Amino acid sequence: MTPPRTTPRTPPAQGRGDVPDRFPGFRVLDQADTWDDATTSVVFARIGRPADIRFFDLHEQATVTALFDEVLDQQGEDRVPVTAMVDARLAESEGDGWHYDSMPADGDAWHGTLAALDEDAQAAYGRSFADCDRDSRHALMNAVRNGDGDWHGYHRAQVWSLWTRYACTAFYSHPDAWDEIGFDGPAYPRGYKNLGVGKREPFEVADAHPEAVPSTRPAAAGPERPGAPGPGPGPEAGS
Repeated sequence: MTPPRTTPRTPPAQGRGDVPDRFPGFRVLDQADTWDDATTSVVFARIGRPADIRFFDLHEQATVTALFDEVLDQQGEDRVPVTAMVDARLAESEGDGWHYDSMPADGDAWHGTLAALDEDAQAAYGRSFADCDRDSRHALMNAVRNGDGDWHGYHRAQVWSLWTRYACTAFYSHPDAWDEIGFDGPAYPRGYKNLGVGKREPFEVADAHPEAVPSTRPAAAGPERPGAPGPGPGPEAGS
């Protein structure tokens, strides 16, 4: 006999009013009855109260939150709690399993690069990065992303990789982000039956704005300079 489920099946509605509704009526949590208990528990844990901050100090928390808001263009209400999600990973030393051999381990790299970002903000604008306006933040971020040479002793592209890698991994693991992109969640054990380009399952919703090719959520702080360096050498030392 299958044991009864113990996870609530109808959590409060989620959503962020600042994001265009490209998949009207779609809500990934409506698919929760097709997931097994372990999957359901993992997904529902992401929509509860964010964990307390343990890795970042208060100043770093403000800096990294401002950084993530700009990288992910989260400006309205009901933001995905990316800072708390990244903090929980780093507090438990849950890195990617590797880091660039020219960079310190991810935890140390986060502490160091956030301090460097604030140092640049103070030098350029006389205030912390978190207290800068959006244009100033973008200028500081683009200096890291598109500048030449090392940045405070770090490889610029590898710093940008660190920041965006953690930001995007956290953001796109959250059900609110799944709703935004029309992703219908874990396929186990349900699976799929309508395979092929342009084919949809009965529970999927068509994109209401398929002509909107540019992403509504830019993954960068501004236009990329032609010929900007790539992410550098591949992973080497384990983190």
